[in-house]
Amino acid sequence: MRIFPSVLALAAAMAVSCVPAFAADPIKAEVLHWWTSGGESAAVKVFADKFNAAGGQWVDAAIAGGEQARAAGINRIVGGNPPTAMQFNTGKQLDELVKNGYLADLDAEAAAGKWKDVLPAAITAASVRDGHFYALPVNIHGQNWLWYNTKAFADAGASEPKTWSDVIAAGAKLKAKGLIALAHGGQSWQDHILFDAVLAGEGGADLYMKVYGKDAQAAIADPKFKHVAEVFISLRDLMDPGMPGRNWNDATSMVITGKAGMQIMGDWAKGEFIAAGQSPGKEYGCVVPGAGGYLMGGDVFVFPKNKDPSAQAAQAKLSTLMLAPDTQIAFNMKKGSVPVRLDVDVSAMDACAQKGVAALKDPAKQLPSTNYLISQDENGALNDVITQFLNTPAEKVDEFIAKFAAAVKTSG
Repeated sequence: MRIFPSVLALAAAMAVSCVPAFAADPIKAEVLHWWTSGGESAAVKVFADKFNAAGGQWVDAAIAGGEQARAAGINRIVGGNPPTAMQFNTGKQLDELVKNGYLADLDAEAAAGKWKDVLPAAITAASVRDGHFYALPVNIHGQNWLWYNTKAFADAGASEPKTWSDVIAAGAKLKAKGLIALAHGGQSWQDHILFDAVLAGEGGADLYMKVYGKDAQAAIADPKFKHVAEVFISLRDLMDPGMPGRNWNDATSMVITGKAGMQIMGDWAKGEFIAAGQSPGKEYGCVVPGAGGYLMGGDVFVFPKNKDPSAQAAQAKLSTLMLAPDTQIAFNMKKGSVPVRLDVDVSAMDACAQKGVAALKDPAKQLPSTNYLISQDENGALNDVITQFLNTPAEKVDEFIAKFAAAVKTSG
């Protein structure tokens, strides 16, 4: 547990306090999240500093790993000792908590902040259950970015990949220079992100939406899906033997240091480049391969029900601060994502963020991630199928397709 004190906030409270309710006894907000890498820690500190400057006291409850953090938070909520706020991914992860009545709704804050007017429709839909807001979205992450080391590419004579064929061609040139072509974190959720990036970029938005929609079985039987699987498994030849089990930020570090040429990862990876003092267009480049669209993920915070008036006040303050325009810019510049609000000025953000915002302005390019579309059980089943395929050289493409179809059929 870490506490980020604000000397400025305390000094202001002792002088002329703008928030007298906090001056004598600061309200505490214990915030449970899984942002523990360098870039993530810098980003969450924006929220902490804003809350402390408003007269509160942020109590940082960071647990490494999304699954571990969610499990710990849910256990605390069910056990009657909830944190003030808890991080989830945008999508269906919070459904069970809503169904069982564990979460406070945010309708009053949403109405006051006109959330429905400033948030993308897909984000609103992912945050609302039965007509009530139960999640506070704080960003939009593009999940299908390719990050590359500009010097490694220049030395290898490779150009920025625009398609997946370009990715494979660039990989061959990088390998010829003795580099790891594609840095990959071999964990099941990362394997799924890589597969979806190929599915969207090589198969197109229509195939992607069908695979994770009502036409799943027909789409999986389509020859286009087999082609996607073939492209995906060909990427294994660009990876190194140390790939299995590697953390995503360790793979990003390989690109940052020039040990590897490129990585497919969500734009939270950009926070690692920023933390390393690197800039897009200089030390690294960014591109979404293919023409399928921008795979949208992101993060939300939920507020467990709490009878303590102090906790309720902290929750109301957090919900206002996290979505404030200046906070949105400052946080997302550190996090690597783009603001979830459509009405903020993003001109100060970097070139990669500008590409992301431009893509999001086209509704046809807005592809929801699987967290929006399928259940956690189905996501988990598909994670296993994809990871087994990537790590089992003897498995044939047709075997993988059959397993993928079965996982959708039994878990959907």
